[in-house]
Amino acid sequence: MKDFNHRCHGAIAALPTPYRMGRVDLQALEGLCHRLIDRGLVALAPCGTTGEGSLLTPDEHRQVVATTVAAAAGRVPVIAGTSSNNTQVALELARSAEDAGASAILAVTPFYLKPTQAGMVAHFRAIHDAVGIPIILYDVPSRTACAIDDVTVRRLGEFPRIVGLKDATGDIPRVGRLRRRLGSDFLLLSGDDSTQAAFRIAGGDGCISVTANVAPALCAALHRACDEGLPDDIQWYDQLLQPLDAALFLEANPIPLKRALSRLGLMGDGLRLPLTPLSPEHDRKLAQALELAMRAEDREAARFAAKHKHATPRAA
Repeated sequence: MKDFNHRCHGAIAALPTPYRMGRVDLQALEGLCHRLIDRGLVALAPCGTTGEGSLLTPDEHRQVVATTVAAAAGRVPVIAGTSSNNTQVALELARSAEDAGASAILAVTPFYLKPTQAGMVAHFRAIHDAVGIPIILYDVPSRTACAIDDVTVRRLGEFPRIVGLKDATGDIPRVGRLRRRLGSDFLLLSGDDSTQAAFRIAGGDGCISVTANVAPALCAALHRACDEGLPDDIQWYDQLLQPLDAALFLEANPIPLKRALSRLGLMGDGLRLPLTPLSPEHDRKLAQALELAMRAEDREAARFAAKHKHATPRAA
């Protein structure tokens, strides 16, 4: 478990699920995975919110996880989203992800039902007991309408396979509170791109990021600067990424992300209902942010490749 946690320090992509003619485009997914690893990301997270996990069939979910695992080929961990508010469905997805080769699973609070803290403990305990791989809790109350209390995180952290938390609350002081409660080995990951630098400075370990799909080299460089304690570099990369972070959340994720990746020629921008295409006004704003960011992204990718001869930056 400690080796897994150590490998997940840095920028992690919350992968989108590409479609072609309404079906999952596994070839585009594989190509995206290679690009992200080549540009310095430390892990990949398919089938989460960004991956429209709740809109995938069980077979599609398994295929997406298996394709990501094959593309990663052991170079980086794969953290599979296995979320459902139905505990039985959630643990079945967790078992399927484990069978497909996932390194760990990402388990969200049971949305819509608004269970008590005791109910959440029972939900996560059932998932924990169903698999033998690490579990990262996912707290995103803006989407789920329920939140994990700090005390509950501490209680769940006593389970041997619950090794971390993806925190999308944007509550930066919480990082210090949880670190004091849980110690240095518990993995604290941001789920909020716009505050990821502050999260790291406060004691966090990394970020499961939407923006990292578009600008992986820049996101990876930001986290390396955090690891090395370089405040000027942290500020520079953070300011550079902020306009892109904002543009990718002009509408519900992953609507702008898929449009951005389509503009880069990396996948189609197809969505499944109830998600609908990005509005023309927001598309124009996204294009402007993308143009500015990609110049810096390609420069950073070239620098990274020069230092790591095995990595070849792919054309954006």
